[in-house]
Amino acid sequence: MSKAVPADRGFSKALRWGLCGTVVAVLLGCGDSRSDNVETTSDQQTTRTARGAESEDTGAATFRFTDVAEQAGIDMTLTAGRMPSTELIEVKGGGLGLIDFNNNGRLDVFIPNGAYLDAPENGPPGRLYENLGNMQFRDVTDQAGVGLTRWGMAVAVGDYNASGYDDIFVACYGRNVLYRNNGDGTFTDVTEQAGLADDDGWSASAAFADLDGNGLLDLYVANYVEYDVADPPDRVMFRGVEVFAGPRGLPGRHDLLYRNNGDGTFENVSESSGIRDVEPSYGLGVVMLDFTGDGHAEIYVGNDSMPNFLFQRTDDWHYEEIGMRTGIATNADGAAQATMGIAIGDVTGNHLPDVFTTNFSSDTNTLHVNQDGRFFDDRTQAAALGVISRPYLGWACQFFDFNHDGREELVVFNGHIYPEATPETMNTTYRQEPLLFRRTNSRFERVADESAGSWLQNATLDRSAAFGDLDGNGAIDIVVGELNGPVRVLRNEAADGDWLVVELHDTRDGIGNRRGLGARVRVESGDDVQTRWIYNGGSFQSTSAPYAHFGLGAPDEDIAREVTVHVDWPDGHQQTIEQVSANQRIQITRGDEG
Repeated sequence: MSKAVPADRGFSKALRWGLCGTVVAVLLGCGDSRSDNVETTSDQQTTRTARGAESEDTGAATFRFTDVAEQAGIDMTLTAGRMPSTELIEVKGGGLGLIDFNNNGRLDVFIPNGAYLDAPENGPPGRLYENLGNMQFRDVTDQAGVGLTRWGMAVAVGDYNASGYDDIFVACYGRNVLYRNNGDGTFTDVTEQAGLADDDGWSASAAFADLDGNGLLDLYVANYVEYDVADPPDRVMFRGVEVFAGPRGLPGRHDLLYRNNGDGTFENVSESSGIRDVEPSYGLGVVMLDFTGDGHAEIYVGNDSMPNFLFQRTDDWHYEEIGMRTGIATNADGAAQATMGIAIGDVTGNHLPDVFTTNFSSDTNTLHVNQDGRFFDDRTQAAALGVISRPYLGWACQFFDFNHDGREELVVFNGHIYPEATPETMNTTYRQEPLLFRRTNSRFERVADESAGSWLQNATLDRSAAFGDLDGNGAIDIVVGELNGPVRVLRNEAADGDWLVVELHDTRDGIGNRRGLGARVRVESGDDVQTRWIYNGGSFQSTSAPYAHFGLGAPDEDIAREVTVHVDWPDGHQQTIEQVSANQRIQITRGDEG
C-alpha cells in the first residue's frame, strides 16, 4: 500500500486520518489535505497544458534576498590557495552540501574547504553546521568528526549503505573521502573500507544515483586534469597577458564509476562499463537522470574546454557516449565550451529535463532544450540568455521558483579566474555580480531591481551554491561559496505565492535511495502541470536539498488551492496523490508493498 506521511519534524503539528484504506498523513503548513487511494498513473493522465515557455506572462513579481550568514551563525571564509591566484588549482573554488544529517527535518550545511599550494593536505578544516531552526546554526564539526583538511572540491550526499542516514562524499585534490553517517551525530571516514581509495588525483565533482534500479546508490566521480601542485606548468599568454596555464595543454583524466555492492562497499566499473572508452577529459560537473525517456538514468558530464558527455545505458552496466549525436556535447555552432555549472529544468513544459550550463567569458552560457529525449536543441539566443552572459564567467546556476509565481527563475553566480582580467585586457572584470532571470513567456529577462537585495549589485568571485528551504517557510534560500571569501546565506524574503514541497521516502528494506534520487515529480494545479527532478550534482560542486519544490502562483482568498502530485520513481514505479492542499511540505512514502 502506498501512502503519504507527514514531514512534521520540527514544523507544524500533523493530523492523521484514514481514507479508503490508505493512511494519508497530514501535510504541513496551512490547511489540510485529502487523498484518494494512491494508484499507478500513466503519462496520458497528465496531458494538461504545462506552465512552460509558451504560457502567458502574468507580470513581474517581487524578489528579495538578504545575507543573514552572520546572524545565522555561519561564520566561515573559504580557502583556495592564496590571493591573488597564481595557479589553476587555486581558482576552482569549493563545494557546498545541504544534508539533514540527524533526520530532524531541517537542512544542515556541510562545507569542505581548500588548502594551499605548499600544504595541500593541511588546509583549514571543513565545517558542518547543524540547523537549529529559525535560520540559526551551530558548528558541530568537531563532534561530528568531519573536519577535513585535504583540498576539498565537491560534495555528494546520499545514504550509500542503506542505514537510514545520509552520508557525505567529498571529491578532492588527493584521495577522495567518504564519511559514513553513524546515526548518532558522528561520522567515520570509511573511504578505504568502502573501496573508494583507489584514486589520488584531482577529482572535481561527484554525484550519487541508482543506476541499475536496485535501490542502492551508485557513485560517479568527474575527474579534472593531471596536476602536481609541487610542479605546476609554466605560465602562458592569454590575450596578450601572462596567466597561469590550464586546463588546455594539460593531460585530462578519466572519470570514475563505482557500482554499489550492497554490503557497504563499491566496485570500480569504470573500465568495464565503457565510461573510459572516451578520451580523458576535463570533467567539472555531473548529473544523472533519465534524459532520454528510456527508463534508465543517463550520465551527463560537463567538461571544461571539451565536448560534454552523455552516457546512455546500452546493457546491464554498460554505457555508450551519445553526446555529439544528441546535440548536447557542444553549442549550436558545434563548438566545445568550458562548462562549469549545470542546471536542470523543464523550460518548454514537455516534462523532459532541459539542461542549462555556465561557461567562460566571451562565450555564452547555453540552454539545451530536450526535444523528445533523442535530441537537444540549443535555444540560448531564442531564450535571450546568450549575449547578456558574454562578459561573465559563470559557475553555480539553478532553476527555482524563488517568488512562487508558478515559473522557475534562473540564477547564475559569476567571477573570473584571472586576476589580470580587466575590460582593457579581456573585455570583462575579475569580480562579477550574479545574474537573476525571470521568465517572460518564452524568454528570460534579467532582474536588476535594487529592491531584490544588494547581492545582485555586489561584484564577487562566486563559485558554488546550494539551494533549499533553510528556515521551513516554503521559500528557497541559497548558500553561496565565494573564492577565498565568506560563505553567504541568502534568505528568501519575498516569496508570497502558494507553494508545495514534495519529499520522497522509500521505506523498503535494504533501500539506500530512500530520498528517490533520480525521480520525476509532477504537480497539476488547475490547467497547469509543473515538473521537477530530484538529483545530486549540478549547480557547481554542490548538492542541494533532496526534494521537489513548486511555486503555485498568487493565492486566492476565496478558494483553498489543491493540487495533484504524480511521482515517477527512478525504477519506474508510479504514485499519485490527489487533493493535496498548497502551502505545506509533504512526504510521499513507498513501502514494501510497492
